[in-house]
Amino acid sequence: MSQTLTGLVAAYSPSGAEGAAVRFLVERMRALGYDKAFVDPAGNAVGVLGRGPRQIVLLGHIDTVPGEIALRVDGDDFYGRGSVDAKGPLAAFTDAAAAAGARAGWQVVVIGAVGEEADSPGARYVKDVYRPEMAVIGEPSRWDRVTLGYKGSVWLELTWQQAVGHSAGNTRPVCERAVAGWQQLVDWANIFNEERQGAFEQLLISLRGMNSGDDGFMDWAKLKVNARLPVDMSPQEFVTQTRARLPEAQVMEMGYAIAAHRAERNTPLVRALLDGIRNEGGKPGFVLKTGTADMNVVAPLWQCPIAAYGPGDSNLDHAPNEHISLSEYAAAVRVLTRVLARIMD
Repeated sequence: MSQTLTGLVAAYSPSGAEGAAVRFLVERMRALGYDKAFVDPAGNAVGVLGRGPRQIVLLGHIDTVPGEIALRVDGDDFYGRGSVDAKGPLAAFTDAAAAAGARAGWQVVVIGAVGEEADSPGARYVKDVYRPEMAVIGEPSRWDRVTLGYKGSVWLELTWQQAVGHSAGNTRPVCERAVAGWQQLVDWANIFNEERQGAFEQLLISLRGMNSGDDGFMDWAKLKVNARLPVDMSPQEFVTQTRARLPEAQVMEMGYAIAAHRAERNTPLVRALLDGIRNEGGKPGFVLKTGTADMNVVAPLWQCPIAAYGPGDSNLDHAPNEHISLSEYAAAVRVLTRVLARIMD
């Protein structure tokens, strides 16, 4: 069993508390013979193999959602928080890069980024530091599949206010106005999606929170809304459309909005991944995901061949029984080792 995988998963690292896992990974990279291994100014774990001018970045994330899971092995399954999302893929990057070794003219950079489950501060830092020729994002999609796209995301807080009135009066209650506003968004999304096949192409909105109250003078109602965006709708367009449809509501953006990204499939990187999977006896497939990843953050700036890859069943992301197949992990390491060797030859 991989010491990289077990040690990394053993270092519990929910977003904002990644220090122990980062220190472990840096030391593990040094033990594996990386030319450089260090903690960067954002707190990411970084390992570098080679000194050439051409660069490949393997970008995984080292944080997890909260909730410790006792480490155990049951047959071929290794249980632990982050074993799938996404320390399994990150550990596979680390082991595969070490196995492939440094090649003349190339530099392989493996990054364990902090905060992906929050606002991706790690990825937001590295996007301005590196300019790779190719990049692989570490996310679980099974060892025999390649992920080419992630939807965009925007969070909004919608607020309705009005003067306090008697409950027996004729004024429509502010909570009813908020519910009606939500229904307008649902109706718009349904119309937008009528001719669109598949969730990746659709506008998916969800109501994630609601509360109301008053201060004795004003009644108010708030809705917290998330939208998962298709490639052809930017976050700003969604915000603009929402304001136009709900003129009586205050619309406030929350956190970082990110646009969807769909990578090209006919690139040297993707071809190398498909070849690696076939060489292991797999039948490769492509995936488009409705969530988001650090691909959304770095791809618009890097403008290079990019894909997401990593062992693990994404249905177990964040699950209380999160676990990874050890044989699948080993297969993914072999695939990635072959990919790196092919690209750098």
